[in-house]
Amino acid sequence: MWWALVITSVAGFMAALDNLVVTTALPSIREDLGGALDDLEWTVSAYTLTFAVLLMFGAALGDRFGRRRLFLVGLTVFTGASAAAAMAPSIGALIAARAVQGAGAAVLMPLTLTLLTAAVPAAKRGMMFGIWGAVNGLAVAAGPLIGGSLTEHVSYHWIFWINVPIGLALLPLARLRLAESRGAGARLDVPGTLLASGGLFGIVYGLVRGPADGWTNSLVLTSLFAGAVLVAGFVLYSSRAAAPMLPMRLFRSRAFSGINAASLLMFVGMFGSIFLLSQYMQGVLGYSPTEAGLRMLPWTGMPMLVAPIAGILSDRIGGRPVVAAGLFIQAAGLAWLAAVATADASYASQLPGLVLSGIGMALYFAPAANLVMSSVLPHEQGIASGANNALREVGGALGIAIMSSIFSAQGGYESAQSFVDGLRPAVVAGALLVVLGAFAALVIPARQGITAGEPTQPAASSDEAEAGVHGASAGRPTALEPTATR
Repeated sequence: MWWALVITSVAGFMAALDNLVVTTALPSIREDLGGALDDLEWTVSAYTLTFAVLLMFGAALGDRFGRRRLFLVGLTVFTGASAAAAMAPSIGALIAARAVQGAGAAVLMPLTLTLLTAAVPAAKRGMMFGIWGAVNGLAVAAGPLIGGSLTEHVSYHWIFWINVPIGLALLPLARLRLAESRGAGARLDVPGTLLASGGLFGIVYGLVRGPADGWTNSLVLTSLFAGAVLVAGFVLYSSRAAAPMLPMRLFRSRAFSGINAASLLMFVGMFGSIFLLSQYMQGVLGYSPTEAGLRMLPWTGMPMLVAPIAGILSDRIGGRPVVAAGLFIQAAGLAWLAAVATADASYASQLPGLVLSGIGMALYFAPAANLVMSSVLPHEQGIASGANNALREVGGALGIAIMSSIFSAQGGYESAQSFVDGLRPAVVAGALLVVLGAFAALVIPARQGITAGEPTQPAASSDEAEAGVHGASAGRPTALEPTATR
C-alpha cells in the first residue's frame, strides 16, 4: 500500500508539474533557442494538447494490456522525452519533445489512480487519496515556482532534466512493487478513441489559439466547430455501442456527473487565475520568478498540510460536503485577490486570499479523487480516471482562454493599471465559475461507494451505483457495497 502511494504520487507529481513548469522559463528559452511568440506558446500547449487528447486512450490501453505494464511504458516515454527536451537544439525540437512528453504523461497519469486504488483497502482510501491529492495539487500550483527557481539559479534545461533521475528510479520500483491488474473483459474501442481524441484536440487547439489568433480566425472557428461535432459524435456512438470506451450510462450517476462537472469548473477557475496572477506578481508588482513563487506558497503549499486531513474527513462525513466546502472557500479566496489587486498592492493585503485559495484547493483535491473512483464499478475505474483527468486538462485550457479574453477586453499590458483593470474582472469570473463547481458538487449523493474487487456482473444501474446497496440478479451478488449508511 505504501509503496503504491509513493510510486504513484511521485509519478503523478512529475506529470502534473510539467503543465505549468515551462511558463516562467519562456524568456530564457527564447534567448537560447530563438523562435517567435507563437513558437514559445507551443512549448506550453504541445504538452497540454497531447496530454488532454490521449488521457482516455491511455486509460483504455492500461485496462486492455495491463495497468502496471502500461504505467511502465508511459513512464519510460515521459522520462526519455524529458531528456530530449533538455537537449533540444532548436525550438522545433523542443516542441516535438514536449508533445511526446505529453503522450507519456497521458498514459501514466490516469493509471496512477487505478493502481493506487487496487493497492489500498476501501476503508483507507480517503487518507491515501488525500496524500495523493496533496502531491498532485502541489505540482499543478507550484509549477511556476519550481520552473522559475531552476531557470533563475541553475538553467532552464533543468526543468526537464529533473524528471530523468526520478523516472529512472521509479521504473524498477514500479516493476517490483506494483501489482498487475486489468479491466474485466477490456478491449480497445478504436472508433470511440478516434472520435474522443479528435474532438478534444479540436476544442483544446481552438481554445489555446483563440486568444492569440482571435476568436473569429477561420482556423480557430473550424477547430472549435469540428471538435464539437466529433465530441457530439462520440456521445452518440458511445450511447449505442456494445462496449464503448466511456459508457454514457455512467453519467446517469449523480456522483459521476457531479464530481466531473465540479472538477471541470474548478480547473477553469484555478488554472486561469494562476496564469494571470503569476504574471501580475512579476509584471506589475516587480517580483522575480522565484520571489513570486515564494509569495504564492500559502496557496501552493497548503495542500501538503490540509489535503490529508480532508481525506480523513471525507472518510468520516463523505466527500460531497468536503469538496463543496473547498470550492466555496477557493472561490472566496479568488474574490479576495480580485478585490485587493492594485498596481502597488502589498503582500499583506493579498495573504488572506492566498491562504483561503490554498485551503479550498486542498479540500477539493483529496475527496475528489475518492469520489471519482467510488462512483463507478471497479473494472471501469481506469476509464473514469482518464475521463476525469481529460476534463481537468480541458478545463485548464478553457480557463486560460476565458480569462485571457476577459483580460484583453478590459485591460492589457500597456501599463500596471491597465493590467489590473483586466485582471480584476477575469479573476472574478474565475471565482464565479468555481462557485458553480461547488453547486455541481452538491448534486453528488450524500454517501455512496463501491468496493474494490472485480464485479461478477459487467454493469449495474445508476440507481444502484448511487445508493451503494447490495443487490442480486439471478442469485449472483453484485460488487456494490455501502461504505456507510445515512
